[in-house]
Amino acid sequence: MADGISWALLVALAGLLVAAAVSDLRKREIPHAIVIAVALLAPGFWWTTGLALYPDVAIQLGVALLVFGLFAIAFTFGWMGGGDVKLLSALVLWLPSGAVLALLVIMSFAGGVLTLATWASHRIRKLSGAVEVPYGVAIAFAGLWLIGQRFLNQFG
Repeated sequence: MADGISWALLVALAGLLVAAAVSDLRKREIPHAIVIAVALLAPGFWWTTGLALYPDVAIQLGVALLVFGLFAIAFTFGWMGGGDVKLLSALVLWLPSGAVLALLVIMSFAGGVLTLATWASHRIRKLSGAVEVPYGVAIAFAGLWLIGQRFLNQFG
């Protein structure tokens, strides 16, 4: 039964990531409710996958805090939005520490492509002002990629 619940939680996470990406594309904003839901569902996922409170859950929380701290610095310099930092940190709660680096690499590549596409669109449409990149899309893409690996790479 716990296995079925963990799959349902992953599906819920995927839906929340898609909702965050769509909202970020449309409004350049990630709703707090989505980030809170991602964070609050993580302990249920930990329970269904059998993570021990110590050291497993402690590591999950520590890595999420580290990611939050590092990306809060990016926010301070205006390189990333606050919603992006919160979504990324909440998403990290779901991942084993070894997968966090993969998340960041995939997110960076997707973010680079997204930035170029957004910049090109801005130039083509001759818009004035700063280019706002909906980086929640790159975060969601990376998260969905890693979730998909659970389903598609069961033989690897």
